[in-house]
Amino acid sequence: MTQNSARRVRVTLSTIAAAAALLAATTAGAATTAQADAAGARALAHVKAFAGRTLHGAGQTWAVRNMVIDADGREHVRLDRRYRGLRVIGGDVVVHGSRSGSFLDASLTLRRALSLGTKPGRGASEALRAALATHSGALRQAPELVVHARGDRPVLAWDVTLDGEDEDGTPSELHVIVDAASAQVIESWNDIQTAPAAGTGQALFLGAVPLTTETSGSGYVLKDTTRGGQSTVDMKNRGVGKGTAFNDADNVWGNGTTSDRATVAVDAQYGIAMTWDYFKNVHGRNGIADNGVGAQSRVHYKRNYANAFWSDSCFCMTFGDGNSSIYPLVSLDVAGHEMTHGVTSRTAGLVYSGESGGLNEATSDIFGTMVEFYAANTQDTPDYLVGEKLFKNGTGVIRSMIQPSVDGASADCWYSGLANLDVHYSSGPANHFFFLLAEGTTAGQPSRTCTASNTRVANGTGTLAGIGHGKAEKIWYRALTVYMTSSTNYAGARSATLSAAADLYGAGSAEVNAVATAWSAVNVN
Repeated sequence: MTQNSARRVRVTLSTIAAAAALLAATTAGAATTAQADAAGARALAHVKAFAGRTLHGAGQTWAVRNMVIDADGREHVRLDRRYRGLRVIGGDVVVHGSRSGSFLDASLTLRRALSLGTKPGRGASEALRAALATHSGALRQAPELVVHARGDRPVLAWDVTLDGEDEDGTPSELHVIVDAASAQVIESWNDIQTAPAAGTGQALFLGAVPLTTETSGSGYVLKDTTRGGQSTVDMKNRGVGKGTAFNDADNVWGNGTTSDRATVAVDAQYGIAMTWDYFKNVHGRNGIADNGVGAQSRVHYKRNYANAFWSDSCFCMTFGDGNSSIYPLVSLDVAGHEMTHGVTSRTAGLVYSGESGGLNEATSDIFGTMVEFYAANTQDTPDYLVGEKLFKNGTGVIRSMIQPSVDGASADCWYSGLANLDVHYSSGPANHFFFLLAEGTTAGQPSRTCTASNTRVANGTGTLAGIGHGKAEKIWYRALTVYMTSSTNYAGARSATLSAAADLYGAGSAEVNAVATAWSAVNVN
C-alpha cells in the first residue's frame, strides 16, 4: 500500500453506541454514523466467526475500545475481552477487515483459548494480604477478580490496586496481580509512568517561545483553549491538591531563571503545546486521548523532587524542581515522553511490566525525541538523547537511543533475560532499533549492531542505512495504534512494525526491509 492510501479516519469509543458521537475524521474525509456502527458490528462478528484466530470462546463478551479506518476502507477495530463477566488482562484483540467487510487478520497476544473456572480458591482478603506482604500502600478500591492472560496459561487472579509513594516521592498507583488459587503474586505494575530519576543534570533554557494564553479579567491565565484547554498550574511544592493557576498582568511570563516561578511553567506549557502539535500535524491525532481534550501540567511538585510522571487518573503531567545536581524536569523531550504515556494507554495499552513495559517506555522515548525534532528549537538541538538538557554538570543524559548501555543499566540488544529488567532499561533494544532504523550506523556515532543472541551489549561491526526519522516515526505510530496489544513483546513489536511498514510503503519495499534489518541488528529475529 502506498503512504497516501494509509491515511485514516480515527474513531475513539468505549462501546459501539458511542462510536458515532466520537468519530473524528482526518484528511481521508468524513465518516458517517453508519460507518462507525458498521465497522464495530463487523469486528464483533469477525471475532466470533474466526474464533481459531481470535481465540473467542464460550462465555466471552467484547467491547470496542477504539478503531482506525484507513482511507482505502480497511478497518482496524480494537476490542477488549471479558470472560464470564471478568476483565481479561492481556486478552485484547485488534480485528483487521477489508473495505468489502471481509476478515483479514487479528492482532493479539493471548496464547491459549480461555477455559477456566471463575470461583477463586483464595478470597479478596487473602489477595490483599499477599499484595501488602510484597508491596506497601493503601488499598484504593476493592480487589477485582480478573483473568490474567499475559503468561503462557491464563489463570484466575485478583487485581489489587494500592496507592502509595516511591522513595523519591513519586506517587504510586500499583496494580498487584495475585493468583486466585495460590495467593502468590504473579506480577505488578504502576499506573504512574515515570521518567527515571536523574542524579546529575543541566538546565533547559529554550529562550523566547510563543505561548497561547487566555484572558482572565484584566490579565491572563496560562491556559491554551486552542489546544483542548491544556493548562499549567503551580503545586507550590506540595504533593497534594489541585494546584494554583498561573496568572499574569502583561502576558509576558517568566524571566529565564528559576527565580521566577513562572519560568518552568513556560517550559512545561511550551512542551505540551509542541507535543499536541506534533501528534496532530504528523499523525493526525487530536490530543492525547484523540478527543480534543488537553492535558494539565503541574510544576513545582514537592521539594527536591528530581523526577516527572504521567498519571492517567488525573490526565496530567507532573514535574519536580530537581535537586542540587539537576534542574527542573521540564525539558522538551521529557514533556513529550510523559504525554506519550497517555497516548499509549489509550491505544495499545502496553502493560507497564516485562517486555511490554519496556516497549511502553521506548514508545515515550521515541515520540519525546520526535517532538524535539518537530519543534526544532534552536536552544535545544534535536538529538537521540533523552533529558540531556537537565544536568547541571553538562555531561549527563537520562537515556541514549544511540547506545542505550552507556548508562550502565540499559540493554542495547534483546536477550532472554530482558523482561527481568526495570522497564526503563528493557526499553533499550527498542530505542536502539529506532535509532538504527532512522539513522543507521552513521559515521561519528557509537551505535553498533548486535552479534551474539544472548548478550545485552552491542559488540558488532555491521553497517546499515537508515530511512530517516520521518518514515520511522510513522511506522512506529501505526504499529502502536493498529497492531500492538497490551501484552506485545519484542517479537510482537517486530511483527507489528513490519505490518505497519508494509501498509505505509508497500510489501517488499525498502522500508519493510529496513525494519527487518534494524530489528535483526538488535537481536529481535
